[in-house]
Amino acid sequence: MKCPFCNSPETKVVDSRTAQKNNAIRRRRECLDCGHRFTTYEYIVEYPLVIIKNDGRREEYVRAKLQESIKIACNKLPISSDKLELIVMDIEKEIEEVSGGEVASSYIGELVMKHLKELNEVAYIRFASVYKKFKDLDEFKDQIEKFSA
Repeated sequence: MKCPFCNSPETKVVDSRTAQKNNAIRRRRECLDCGHRFTTYEYIVEYPLVIIKNDGRREEYVRAKLQESIKIACNKLPISSDKLELIVMDIEKEIEEVSGGEVASSYIGELVMKHLKELNEVAYIRFASVYKKFKDLDEFKDQIEKFSA
């Protein structure tokens, strides 16, 4: 596993335990070069999931894209990385329940918005502003008013 701090491939597992109701393994790792510690998760991948984009293109689901979009929305907010990981796992669980191997990107966007709305209103508005592609300030104000209602 590559260290996210220094990109060294030399890491060791410090601790392992089950996570997400025994559906994942959480591992604490330490970089042998720089000494930083970080967390990784292991999951069973049952079949490839295909995302249907708004323009009709199809592409394979990439977990890192979902993680990164949520992380960006929560940047500099007091939200733990473990909480963000739980959101990603919950969204993936919801996707698996409704998909037959394919799911619309808009459905994933709505799931992210639902989870962020419950988590933090600033993260929700940040994500919504990109996801909804607001064209002007009035659209942004409307979204904030909907959130407040």
